[in-house]
Amino acid sequence: MGISWIETFEKIDMSSEPGTPTLDQLRVFMTVVEVGSFAGAARQLNRATSVISYTIANLEAQLGVSLFDRESTRKPQLTEAGRMVLAEARTVSHGVDGLRAKVKGLLQGLEAELRVALDVILPASRVVDALKSFREEFPTVSLHLHMEALGAVTQRVLDGAATLGVSGPLDAGLDGIERISIGSVRMIPVAAPEHPLARAKRNRPGAGREHVQLVLTDRSTLTQGKDIAVVSPRTWRLADLGSKHMLLREGIGWGNMPIPMIREDLESGRLVHLDMPDYKGGSYTFDAIYRTDTPPGPAASWLISRFQGQRSE
Repeated sequence: MGISWIETFEKIDMSSEPGTPTLDQLRVFMTVVEVGSFAGAARQLNRATSVISYTIANLEAQLGVSLFDRESTRKPQLTEAGRMVLAEARTVSHGVDGLRAKVKGLLQGLEAELRVALDVILPASRVVDALKSFREEFPTVSLHLHMEALGAVTQRVLDGAATLGVSGPLDAGLDGIERISIGSVRMIPVAAPEHPLARAKRNRPGAGREHVQLVLTDRSTLTQGKDIAVVSPRTWRLADLGSKHMLLREGIGWGNMPIPMIREDLESGRLVHLDMPDYKGGSYTFDAIYRTDTPPGPAASWLISRFQGQRSE
């Protein structure tokens, strides 16, 4: 005669250390909870009801706790211990599913992780669009993101600290780097409304040289000595675009900024688009970059395509 689950449960030693349940036991347990009965779990798992009962009894014996209250109702109800075990079982199951998905991706050539360096001037809307879509498309790929200025993006790619970068125009033409154009952003000269260049409405040629210009710089040596759109000999150099934005709004100098970042400031009047006949601003172009000896895998290639398909601002 076979051993019933009641006989097995009666052997539980509540004072002993809990054993280690198998994944199969946990999946059977979660199925019973999901369908609401042992018989239903048996049908879903294509097993005999007695096998389901025996599996649950063995799981309870191993853990040393009762998972279901079988006395107060015919339908198995979770005990307090059962609810705790259920939460942990789901965590374990999701972890195993994630592990299987990652390994499957590796077997198919999908990167386990992707290290990305982006130019700080890249509009936030483009960054958010690309990364949200990336998360949905590649949920198993870990992403490490760095926001850098100017040549620091390319430096990270050259050093191998980033697999993929989105870089500006100042460091083009480097050996060992492949570049794919992904659009541009419009840069314009701005200042706070109380700044002399803003109060002048229409400035004469050369007026910008008489005032401090806030200029973005970086920590790398790739763009050392290279300037773009620098008009004034009087400069304050900043490594952070957010700091430049803050100082411009406070009236400390004038400078060039990407329109998407300052659109609300222009609409509210906190910043003014400067009328300078010798400098009207221009386009700041972006390239997706990677090392020639480290071509992008499936996830990185998809991300490049996503950036290519976006609208420039």
